[in-house]
Amino acid sequence: MTPAFVVAAPSSGSGKTIVTLGLLRAFRNAGVVVASAKIGPDYIDPRFHEAASGRPSLNLDGWAMRRARLLALAQEAGRGAELMVVEGVMGLFDHAAEPGIEGHGGAADVAATLGAPVVLVLDASGMAQSAGAIARGFAGFREGVTVAGVILNRVASPRHEALLRLGCDAAGVPVFGALPRTNELRTPSRHLGLVQAEELPELHALIADAGRLVAAHVDLDRLRAIARPAPTSGEALPRPTIRPFGQKIAVAADAAFRFAYPHVLMGWRKAGAEIAPFSPLADEAPASDSDAVFLPGGYPELHAGRLAGASRFGAGMRAAPGRGAAVYGECGGYMTLGEGLVDAEGARHAMLGLLGLETSFSARKLHLGYRHATLAASGPLGDAGAAFRAHEFHYATTASEAGDPLFEVGGASVGLRRGSVCGSFLHMIDGS
Repeated sequence: MTPAFVVAAPSSGSGKTIVTLGLLRAFRNAGVVVASAKIGPDYIDPRFHEAASGRPSLNLDGWAMRRARLLALAQEAGRGAELMVVEGVMGLFDHAAEPGIEGHGGAADVAATLGAPVVLVLDASGMAQSAGAIARGFAGFREGVTVAGVILNRVASPRHEALLRLGCDAAGVPVFGALPRTNELRTPSRHLGLVQAEELPELHALIADAGRLVAAHVDLDRLRAIARPAPTSGEALPRPTIRPFGQKIAVAADAAFRFAYPHVLMGWRKAGAEIAPFSPLADEAPASDSDAVFLPGGYPELHAGRLAGASRFGAGMRAAPGRGAAVYGECGGYMTLGEGLVDAEGARHAMLGLLGLETSFSARKLHLGYRHATLAASGPLGDAGAAFRAHEFHYATTASEAGDPLFEVGGASVGLRRGSVCGSFLHMIDGS
């Protein structure tokens, strides 16, 4: 297994994504073949990783994935690399804590599973020697999670750095580097997180700048020396997250439908299915010989007018069930399968009309969290009662919903199915 370390932080907003991107690019520039992974249910950060490292990046989810899958995916992500940098999620010890949801799955859990040391990114704004107390508290908080040291971020001056180092030295916590404060290295965001990598014209310049900053202020050799290999899973990748619901699966892939987990598509390919990408925004129809169509999540609300006017896409999608193809949509794809979508300005756009669903962004409400779902009836995704681990993350509200339910979640009906067409707001991560 490739030696790895985890980049984590006490809280969100500490700068761990920019630090991770800088590390990936700095190691790459130094001639190290560096891989990456992202902890948790995140579609966007791994695409930034790929731009920085030049290699595919996968998700590792300690709550939703079986241990064998997590270890196998870590092995897959690091295949052929000399080093793997794993980016954490939220604060190091934050994890799922909802009614009916067992509390685990955060960065600390994945670090413990991988046996990987943690590098803590400390936002040093507004503190000095107290940085040492924070670092020491995190280092001793949980047995089995090793905080190997810190990278100080947003350091105001050389004197500020000296005071921070005094505190860390007194706490016995190594400092791997200190990054000066800069307003140049920030990634823009929208309501569901970072703007997608391909939407950021200055992405490559931002990553190049982050790489130069990290190379100048972080001891890369010391960091590489602390990395440790994870245990092997002892088996190949487990059965697919969702069984392939066709031999040739047409998958929507563009700026409106970007949120397909690589490990899901990988599982389908390994099971022998062919993946046929197409772009609804380019008014492309799914392949006419496909026996299944997948509309992943994304941002259809930002492109609703174009989707409504995409006649070839619409005709191809409506023809698919008629020839017996299974059609499945997640979140944004689910909304697109519905009758209509109201955007943030209150304008209604006609969608595909394959499910009895009306959704709206004019009255937004956050729906966020892990979900344990079981199929309400047998269909394209599996047999009745088949269980999945999933997550939900959207602001759309449901104006109306009519039809048979797809899933049961905590005693409630979730999603819709109509013949060979089905979908829900859930993003499937693994079988349960």
